[in-house]
Amino acid sequence: MLFNSAIFIAGFLPIVLMGFFLLAGSGRQRLAGLWLTIASLVFYGWWNPGYVPLLVGSMVFNFLLGGYLHRHSSRSVLVFGIAANLALLGYYKYTGFLVHTLGQAVGLDWSMNEIVLPLAISFFTFQQIAYLSDAHDGAVVEHDFLNYSLFITFFPHLIAGPITHHREMLDQFREPANFRLRLDNLAVGTTLFLLGLFKKVILADPMGENASPVFAAAASGAAPTMQEAWVGALSYTLQIYFDFSGYTDMAIGLGLLFGISLPANFDSPYKARNVIEFWSRWHMTLTRFLTAYIYNPVVLRITRARMAAGKPQPRRGKMTAGAFFSLVAYPTLLTMFISGVWHGAGWQFVVFGLLHGFYLVVAHGWRAFKARQGWALDSDVAWHRAASVLLTFLCVVVAMVFFRAADVPAALSMLSSMAGLNGNETKADPFAAQLPAELSWLQHLGQIARSDFTLIGALLLLVWTLPNTQQWLRHYRTALNWRPREHWLEKHRSFMAWRPAPATGVAVGVVSFFALARAFSAAPTEFLYFQF
Repeated sequence: MLFNSAIFIAGFLPIVLMGFFLLAGSGRQRLAGLWLTIASLVFYGWWNPGYVPLLVGSMVFNFLLGGYLHRHSSRSVLVFGIAANLALLGYYKYTGFLVHTLGQAVGLDWSMNEIVLPLAISFFTFQQIAYLSDAHDGAVVEHDFLNYSLFITFFPHLIAGPITHHREMLDQFREPANFRLRLDNLAVGTTLFLLGLFKKVILADPMGENASPVFAAAASGAAPTMQEAWVGALSYTLQIYFDFSGYTDMAIGLGLLFGISLPANFDSPYKARNVIEFWSRWHMTLTRFLTAYIYNPVVLRITRARMAAGKPQPRRGKMTAGAFFSLVAYPTLLTMFISGVWHGAGWQFVVFGLLHGFYLVVAHGWRAFKARQGWALDSDVAWHRAASVLLTFLCVVVAMVFFRAADVPAALSMLSSMAGLNGNETKADPFAAQLPAELSWLQHLGQIARSDFTLIGALLLLVWTLPNTQQWLRHYRTALNWRPREHWLEKHRSFMAWRPAPATGVAVGVVSFFALARAFSAAPTEFLYFQF
């Protein structure tokens, strides 16, 4: 079931909300939690009921294992639990890719029947691995199966995040006040949901329609022109921005309707001045997970090994090349490699992860050099900031080409075109010349490109200048424990803050009308992060 579908908006959500507050209002908090858990399983099974037992089985296995680790700290049991979760994820997500890759390596045409990837398996796997790790470390303070099930299955975040932590969710599920009907939660939650819906159906989906033909052309063997390639790359970069931002807003808004605050997951990442800041703004809960459970343990292990060898901990700005590689470069590249592989089974995702790892190493190295020279790490000069934002954005666009392309050759073809190496006319190999009628749009790529640069420019202006939804709603409860960054317009324009006023209601109503009209009249499209 999709958030942007009529069945969800007009059917599932009202019924679940009504049942939840009827039970919670009569003092039956446990029954309300059970109702929400069952509804979340129905939501998950709407796509394929056959995978509900897989989700339930995974929850039961990890709950029992977590209970054992909660009582008996055993590293071998923890390793077994993590390995079992990764084996399940690996079977569904990477078996086909590994078989194909091994076949190519030995010169054989190995193939197997397609294994359908269960929805959200990457998300609930990471959450449960974190739970096992924290249970082993003694950080789990509650072990209740109903609350644990709701923590994993809570439908606003189940399919595409944010990746929640057990402490931040279980604490809220225990609080009776969160189960009471509150008009401010309904108002803010509905506003966030509708703004996210607008981003998805009005902004993201049309950008996807522009990007798909260009990337399909590159995958088929055609070489887009420089203009077409840039339109395709920028359109996809904006599509995933509004798609992921829209989903995050909708998820946080839905959580608030039920009195639950989800953690922030998206904070205007295209305003970042460097790639370090970018990853503190993009898929923030994934960054948090990778930092806490992969990057930090690797750095700690290396630090202990260095100290055992008699090597002192380097001071800020005084790090040698060897220390920089072992303490910064290696852990960063390893973490981003895992991030790339987590996003998908394909060499293009490996390149995506390693490319961002390279970006981060360069950024950390440049900051270390500036610290050694005594320079300011971040300049407040307007044109310095603008240049930094633009350079970071261009680096992100290049990486997004690999993220979207069907494979590495298609991505390299796109990048060659973006660099102007493929001329000004769309070129295709003999195979591309025999494409079926449904791919006849190849002949119209130039027209697509010429008509969409204005729209791309307008959307980039919106992304770079306007406050995001969390900043607009900064005076009210939105994401969990979130303090939005101040936006420069806040000092000059009072309308940059959401207020329960008639003018605000009219503005949100107009946006909502177009979003709902589009959602109810067109076939719903999946959110991009559903595939991960």
